[in-house]
Amino acid sequence: MNARRHLILSTLSLMLLAPMAGAQAQSAPANLAHKVVFQVSDADPAKWNLALNNARNVQQDLGKDKVAIEIVAYGPGLGMLKLDSAAGARVTDAMASGVSVVACENTMRNQKVTREDMLPKIGYVAAGVVQLMVRQQEGYAYIRP
Repeated sequence: MNARRHLILSTLSLMLLAPMAGAQAQSAPANLAHKVVFQVSDADPAKWNLALNNARNVQQDLGKDKVAIEIVAYGPGLGMLKLDSAAGARVTDAMASGVSVVACENTMRNQKVTREDMLPKIGYVAAGVVQLMVRQQEGYAYIRP
């Protein structure tokens, strides 16, 4: 009986968390054949550029209109999305080409960073790790460059 109750509570928790995690992130159109989410959690600008290069390459190979791409930045990787980021111009270009870029609000709170400190037009999610989980459950391929 306890195992069944645990399963029911776990399922309900996931059902409640999933909509909250992606509430501010864009949803991919259902008709897209390809979906990929990139994790950026390192403070290394070379990794930021690698993630952006990967996103651009996916768009070039599959076609921008045939793939949903999301980059989730959290932890030390949040620096990628700050106004003073070395990758800021590239992030802006990626968003202009259709890549969704989101910042983890848990990390922002922990680092005492506000939305005013961030690049314009990025999205926000409550928890970056939960966003990655949700996207994988939605069928996104997961890449950590």
